[in-house]
Amino acid sequence: MLLKLHHIHSLKSSSVKITGSKSETNRLLMLQALFSGFDIQNKSNSDDGAVMQKALVSNDEVVDIHHAGTAMRFLTAYFTVQAGRETLLTGSARMQERPIRILVDALRSMGAVISYEKIEGFPPIRIKGKKLTKNTVTLKANISSQYISALMLIGPSLEHGLTITLEGKITSMPYINMTLALLHQIGVEASFEGQEITIKPLKKEVSVAAVIVESDWSSVSYFYSIVALLQKHRSRIQIHISSYKKDSLQGDACLQDLYTQLGVQTTFHDHELRLSLMPEFQLPESIKIDLANAPDIAQTIAVTCLGLGVGCKLTGLHTLKIKETDRLKALQNEISKLGGAIMVTNDTLTLEPQKGPLTKDISIATYHDHRMAMAFAPLALCTSLYIEDAGVVSKSYPDFWNDLKTLGFEQEIIG
Repeated sequence: MLLKLHHIHSLKSSSVKITGSKSETNRLLMLQALFSGFDIQNKSNSDDGAVMQKALVSNDEVVDIHHAGTAMRFLTAYFTVQAGRETLLTGSARMQERPIRILVDALRSMGAVISYEKIEGFPPIRIKGKKLTKNTVTLKANISSQYISALMLIGPSLEHGLTITLEGKITSMPYINMTLALLHQIGVEASFEGQEITIKPLKKEVSVAAVIVESDWSSVSYFYSIVALLQKHRSRIQIHISSYKKDSLQGDACLQDLYTQLGVQTTFHDHELRLSLMPEFQLPESIKIDLANAPDIAQTIAVTCLGLGVGCKLTGLHTLKIKETDRLKALQNEISKLGGAIMVTNDTLTLEPQKGPLTKDISIATYHDHRMAMAFAPLALCTSLYIEDAGVVSKSYPDFWNDLKTLGFEQEIIG
């Protein structure tokens, strides 16, 4: 679907409800499959959540998770401990280009039987489930937190639990802490001290009847961008978004602090998030942010800065090259088309302050990446543009385009 976003100059105050966090939902779905006895409320309605849920109840030998990267990592660990079951875990063409070796090597060191069907180090993989008896594993600390979380989630199901030793500087710490907190919620004894994560076996019933998933902070990032870009029109609307909490488990809750640098004020009313512009705020010429703990919001921040004419230096982005697409290269391509001056390395993005207007009617390629579509959409406050494959947003936020309509974004389906 090609979607045209018309250049708009005003929006209206509105309320939006975002469904549960994809990250929390997928972790809880896996724990629910391993330890029945609790309900999950406010689950994500994303494609990724649906794929994960379907895979966990499937009895088929071949399990295809399409583009769902989190599902690939978590299910690799899950099927490893399903004794007596053989599973061929596969995905889309892009998924077969995303590395899985680090997790496979870790599981093999614990006794898992996993083989590669095509290219060494990449999906599809064949898993022969068995009882794992080794309860220690060592990993480099700067890898994707999903590898670490996948091991943490199966830890309570192992007879002797699991101790994970991390070597080097730890990145994506909030996602490890999220997994730890969710384990605690269902009654697992677990700790994270220094470089060591210790998970005790869960040998009794789970301790809760239900777990409520907080709404997704990654999804709310696009509304932070919208409010920030309203400075171009001196607009003073307020957007109310539910359901959130101050003591969030999600790393992307750092949006509250990061967007103060771009003039957005966050307040809470019960579980409702309220976004508005700071009065008399002066935009900086440039900002510098380390996103090692929240790389998924890099696209949103880069595009916000482009629209505001603010330069930025974003660091800690080493995991973006192995996402749905090489997100750094994708940002470089699309921002350049709009007239932005951008440079990327393996783990950084530098955007020069934008002096002139953005090129209008540019068609933004999304590379099968939901976040590319949603990150560029707020630029309709600056220029008219087209979003290619606009339906890709269903991967994490199926209601995105409808929610933008409630704010006043003018959309036209071209094809």
